[in-house]
Amino acid sequence: MTTIFLTNLFYLSGLVCFVLGLRLMSNTGSVRKGNFLAGAGMCLAILAAVMEPVSGAYNNYAWIAGGLSIGAFAGYFLSTKRAYTLTTSVVAIFNGLGGACAALLGLAEILLVYNGESAASRSMLIAILCTIIIGGVVFTGSLLAYAKMEGLIKDSSVNLRRHGFVNVLLLTITLFCGIFVYLQGDQGSSLWAIVFMLIAMVYGVYLVAPIATADMLLVTALLHGFSGLSAAIVGLIYGSQFMLVGGVLVAAAGVTLTLAMCRTMNRSLIGVLTEGISSPPQASFPNAVSDTEEAKEIDQSDTA
Repeated sequence: MTTIFLTNLFYLSGLVCFVLGLRLMSNTGSVRKGNFLAGAGMCLAILAAVMEPVSGAYNNYAWIAGGLSIGAFAGYFLSTKRAYTLTTSVVAIFNGLGGACAALLGLAEILLVYNGESAASRSMLIAILCTIIIGGVVFTGSLLAYAKMEGLIKDSSVNLRRHGFVNVLLLTITLFCGIFVYLQGDQGSSLWAIVFMLIAMVYGVYLVAPIATADMLLVTALLHGFSGLSAAIVGLIYGSQFMLVGGVLVAAAGVTLTLAMCRTMNRSLIGVLTEGISSPPQASFPNAVSDTEEAKEIDQSDTA
């Protein structure tokens, strides 16, 4: 009884710290405090997850310790050795890793259902499939966004002719494959589940491919919202209120920022999802000199 009480207390405290941390990060003067407070909340949530009594999970502590060690080393390296790169490109990497975790968790759950080790209702199966498709899209899309922002891949090398049609076709194939896996129920094939995740990952690449490097901030905000949404769905699958609320907050923040940027840039969200974002048109001014015109030197008589 005491363990359950402490677990719920740590979850609640972590959730409060997470919400307050997000609130503080909305102000440039308190971003550091917000990050520290949100990180403390995440530590409390991890501690609660370790303390939570789960049947058959007594042998998972080595995996948890290994994941924490790798994450701590990566965070220390990024914050001390490459602090100058902690910009939008690194945020894209964080989004991608979050999406990869969600996709792998969804794949693991559906494989357990197929092996008879777990049971899932129709609604839960929909949640698992949504986790796989959203996580896969976020993972590969974020990796491509990072590569573009770091100058590893040029826009012209990944953009195809009639790319909007290709995106719509891939999205249609992904949805039909998901419907096919759903109709199979608990008697489905593991191969089709893996194929479904791979197709979603391919769509993630082509979703970001036509977007210009200068517009990566917008697509990063969109993928950030998708990453939060995948975390919220994982919270539904595992019954974790902390992941559910935290994922909803992150998704709301990412979608709100994306919509605000779309209005500012006079672009539609549907266009972002289907056709990508083209380079913004150059503003024209009456007295502006175009790049093709040659500058002419003037003398004192011209000035007079």
